[in-house]
Amino acid sequence: MAITTEILRSYRAPRAVLRRQLAGGAREDRALIYLFAACLIIFISTLPRLAREAHLAPEIPLDARVGGAMLGWIFIVPLAMYGLAALSHLIAKLFGGQGGWYGARLALFWALLAASPVWLFHGMVAGFIGQGAALTAVSAVLAVAFFYIWLSGLREAESVAENESTSKGS
Repeated sequence: MAITTEILRSYRAPRAVLRRQLAGGAREDRALIYLFAACLIIFISTLPRLAREAHLAPEIPLDARVGGAMLGWIFIVPLAMYGLAALSHLIAKLFGGQGGWYGARLALFWALLAASPVWLFHGMVAGFIGQGAALTAVSAVLAVAFFYIWLSGLREAESVAENESTSKGS
């Protein structure tokens, strides 16, 4: 199924989407692509805001702002997401989760990618309108969408025993 269709389905049935992906077996390459694609899209979404900030406060040039955002979103955030996925898996284990490390990573990375269209909209609002009620509303929608998809996916991933979710891909 096309990834854009899966992203749209994630807003209606996030558990079903993650269940389908887990049924394909443990594919670390797919999870990594989801993470890098999400981080790239989120980095791109920051560009209008950075251009606005550089225009309003020219003491920090646009290229320095873009370089900092690129360092963060392309190099640092992916590493942090691996740590966050591991932490979420450990917390799920405390509450009886039966899934594996891969499922926790896939749930988080997929949630980032699935929420990326809202990130793009957030970036446009931040760049063209700036601070205010509109940006606050879009930020709230972004947070709700991300956490809904992530936590629903994590719940699905942790409800599947690790050997069931990884044996199909090996």
